[in-house]
Amino acid sequence: MNVWKIDPVHSEIKFKVKHLVISTVSGHFDKFDATIESENEDFSDAKITFEADASSINTKNEQRDNHLKSADFFDSANHPKLTFKSTSLKKLKDDGYKMTGTMTMRGISKEITLDVTYNGTAKDLYGNDTAAFEISGKLNRFDFGLQWNALTEAGGVAVGSDIKIEIFAEMKKAADMSKAA
Repeated sequence: MNVWKIDPVHSEIKFKVKHLVISTVSGHFDKFDATIESENEDFSDAKITFEADASSINTKNEQRDNHLKSADFFDSANHPKLTFKSTSLKKLKDDGYKMTGTMTMRGISKEITLDVTYNGTAKDLYGNDTAAFEISGKLNRFDFGLQWNALTEAGGVAVGSDIKIEIFAEMKKAADMSKAA
């Protein structure tokens, strides 16, 4: 079994949500971890686990970030981690997959499906085996208890319900992790 760990220096965990129905606010998580276990070189049998530190949310606005950490949204004091564990990976074409798994936020677990593109494997400058993936999808924040919202004067909502997820993951084979990065 090959074990791969995420390289946080070369990876991003991003999200986007509609604000006032007309614009988009984006953010990311500063602290996260992910592991892939796979026998096959094309990762077609991969088992993926992921977690993000809810208190590391970063939208480049401290007031908004503090609100997102509060009980109105992530309630990071009581639910410090967002987690995902794959339950299936279906190969669609040479580099494309559908990944289904269980996402947990605020203690609520729901099944979600994400699109995965495997960008290939290469040796980095230090000889480490490195694999890269792009993962995208969306989820409804209300499904996970992130219920807060406010109405605008025109009757629109302040924050959209759909959250778009974008993950750019560079993974290093765990046996290589001791080498210089």
